[in-house]
Amino acid sequence: MTIQYALISVSDKTGIIDLAQQLAQRNITIISTGGTAQLLQQHQIPVIEVSNYTDFPEMLDGRVKTLHPKIHAGILARDDSVDHQTTLQQASIPNIELVIVNLYPFRQTVAKQDCSLTEAIENIDIGGPTMVRAAAKNYQKVTVITDPEDYSLLCKELEHNNGETQVNTRFKLAQKAFTHTASYDSAISNYLTSIDAHHQRKDFPDSLNLNFNLVQDLRYGENPHQKAAFYRDESITHGSLANYQQLQGKELSYNNIADTDAAWECVKTYDQAACVIVKHANPCGIAIAETPLRAYHLAFSTDPVSAFGGIIAFNRTIDKDIAEAILKQFVEVVIAPEITPEAQRIFSQKINIRVLTVPLQTGHHTYDLKRIGGGLLVQTPDDINISAADFNIVTKITPTRQQMDDLLFAWRAAKFVKSNAIVFCRDGQTVGIGAGQMSRVDSARIAAIKAQQANLPLVGSVVASDAFFPFRDGLDVVVQAGATAVIQPGGSIRDNEVIEAANEQNIAMVFTGIRHFRH
Repeated sequence: MTIQYALISVSDKTGIIDLAQQLAQRNITIISTGGTAQLLQQHQIPVIEVSNYTDFPEMLDGRVKTLHPKIHAGILARDDSVDHQTTLQQASIPNIELVIVNLYPFRQTVAKQDCSLTEAIENIDIGGPTMVRAAAKNYQKVTVITDPEDYSLLCKELEHNNGETQVNTRFKLAQKAFTHTASYDSAISNYLTSIDAHHQRKDFPDSLNLNFNLVQDLRYGENPHQKAAFYRDESITHGSLANYQQLQGKELSYNNIADTDAAWECVKTYDQAACVIVKHANPCGIAIAETPLRAYHLAFSTDPVSAFGGIIAFNRTIDKDIAEAILKQFVEVVIAPEITPEAQRIFSQKINIRVLTVPLQTGHHTYDLKRIGGGLLVQTPDDINISAADFNIVTKITPTRQQMDDLLFAWRAAKFVKSNAIVFCRDGQTVGIGAGQMSRVDSARIAAIKAQQANLPLVGSVVASDAFFPFRDGLDVVVQAGATAVIQPGGSIRDNEVIEAANEQNIAMVFTGIRHFRH
């Protein structure tokens, strides 16, 4: 069916003038609402204002505009139903074959710090979702567009099909439309159920609705017998891995994506040039230095064995020298904010290496999620970074300036190591990492063993522990290994015992008051 009538009502007016002009050139009659109609009229585009079309005025401060049988009958009538078409003819109602609608900016409104409940309520669109759903339901006849990105698709279809659209295209647009209204309703539900009896926002809504869009099917999950897919959060988090651009290499696997995310989130936390190497979601080397190349060499030397087949992340541009150094090792994924053309040419020598770029921006999800049987654990992200001013020095010995710098570095590193975490550091380099053990003492021993295997001396190093030492034994292990300063949260009933042990062994210790469990 050739498109003869189009209804346009958009909050986001991006590209709407160009589109409306092309529709008018095809002699398509345009029906529109208040602000959109005025905009089209200002550009000399022929348009019938909705109230003139329905012969019924807008009312209730614009709450009622398009909620009229002449609108919805025109959208919902099936073109393959004689009864439907006869009814329209008897009522002098034309078919509406094109609906272009996007909705009031509810998310943007409630994101404002000073948004009141009244303002939020007034930005709940009623007529828009109703038209979108009606048009999507009747996709056999009606083309519905909710995203300005699809305007060019519409114009191409009209050009290639003599003013018609293909049914497959209409079905895909209908899918997108229903997803759009579902997401819109989710945002409203999340907001309203986060309002308490005093009209104050709670941290967590009573009903949590999540919206993710499929990016790609993956070959398999953590194991070959598991199916898997990658979805992107509908709400864009700036600087997150989901915004990656792949420059070369094999398709990312489930484990590749998980490990790369761990590396990327870790490297972003450092202000200096940094390199992070991750294996099985744990850092096996972290370093900061005057150059990213130097940082890479330091990070790699922490644990060269574990770095084999790892994920390498940088917070600075990868240049020719870095690329040449990386190619001496076996690596699965390389990620950075930018890759120079010279570096890209070098990486192309090994086409299977996955090379990714992501803009270096600091953003955090609203919630961290963990699936459990029959439910979901939800928490705010662990996005706290402390400074030396936050240190509580609890020992007789005060850390030196160099120790302070290393303690800060180590503390940020420990946040990204699986609990129980013990991290030895010196001069901006991890020199021993113990992760994921049931006992903190065992994590300390493993960290010392890792350092020994890498021929990295621990004498004069500092240590970060992601949680408090419940007994002095863990502290004794790291001091015997060579540590001269320790950073930990504190908060144990045996803190005094641990502090006394530190004083006995003439080391400095600071408390942060912050724990960084990472299960």
